[in-house]
Amino acid sequence: MKSHTDLKVWQESMDLVEDIYKLSQLFPKDELFGLTSQIRRSAISIPSNIAEGAGRKGKKEWIRFLFIALGSLGELDTQYQISVRLKYTEEIKEIENKIKFIRIMLVKLIESLDK
Repeated sequence: MKSHTDLKVWQESMDLVEDIYKLSQLFPKDELFGLTSQIRRSAISIPSNIAEGAGRKGKKEWIRFLFIALGSLGELDTQYQISVRLKYTEEIKEIENKIKFIRIMLVKLIESLDK
């Protein structure tokens, strides 16, 4: 790996950030400093922590940042589900599938580094 940008999990999480920004543009304007801000920050945190971890010295630190990314993914999933329950959006299978796929990739990357 030359850079974090070579990682499929980073690339997929960057795509998810774009999807979440497009989705959250449709949220009510009074949510700008609430759910809109929260869901965007969670989305941005995923590739950011993958990148930061990849740039750290040693596997232990990288794994720690991958777990942070995994936590942010959980937050994002929850905030997405809240937006569906509040009827700010319909269920979007593409986003749900990306969240599942990124979770699987993060867990597998953590497991491979932890060996």
